[in-house]
Amino acid sequence: MKEKKLTSTHYERELREVKKSLIYLGALAEKAIQDATTSLLERNSDLAHEVIAGDDQINKLDVEIEEKCIRLLALRQPAARDLRFITTAIKINGHLERIGDMAVNIAKRALILNEEPQLKPYIDLPRMADITRGMIRESLDALINEDCDLANKVRRDDEMVDNLNEQIFRELLTFMIEDPRTIHRAILITQISKNLERVSDHAESIADMVIYMVTGKSVRHQFRGEKHEK
Repeated sequence: MKEKKLTSTHYERELREVKKSLIYLGALAEKAIQDATTSLLERNSDLAHEVIAGDDQINKLDVEIEEKCIRLLALRQPAARDLRFITTAIKINGHLERIGDMAVNIAKRALILNEEPQLKPYIDLPRMADITRGMIRESLDALINEDCDLANKVRRDDEMVDNLNEQIFRELLTFMIEDPRTIHRAILITQISKNLERVSDHAESIADMVIYMVTGKSVRHQFRGEKHEK
């Protein structure tokens, strides 16, 4: 009986470690997005280089979390809610790693733009970055607290990011039509905006998985208008 209790305690600790590792990875991914965006807004190329170099740490943690989850599946044979958590954690882990990749993409484009005259004041890009960072943080808060209301808020926030991305594209298209010399810079800014939009999509997917973990119901393929339902 005592051995069974010790085994159960160890298993619960392993589950907590996976959850803590996901939160840490999320914090790294969120900071990478913040630093990559700041490197552009403040024309700080050193910060952009730090984001690119820091991706190795995100990749390493991604592998470690996946190995922990696979080991739990193989050795503990979890069922029901624990099984949903572990399989969800593997998918969330992948999304967080890809957010790190998006940060690297932004940083690489910032390095190029920082060597050119600034095309226009950055107004909507910082707003996009703030929203997407909040979505990352809130999607993981929803995971920890098993909060479907917060997860649904993250899913709704994705629409704001989509709208800003479209607005930035339309504005930059006007620049390119009026002056072909702006095309290269405008395309780079468009790519940064698109990467932020993809970060938002990844955060939304994490929120979808939280709802699945808590309720057992998949909401991934609901239409936009259905996202307001719990």
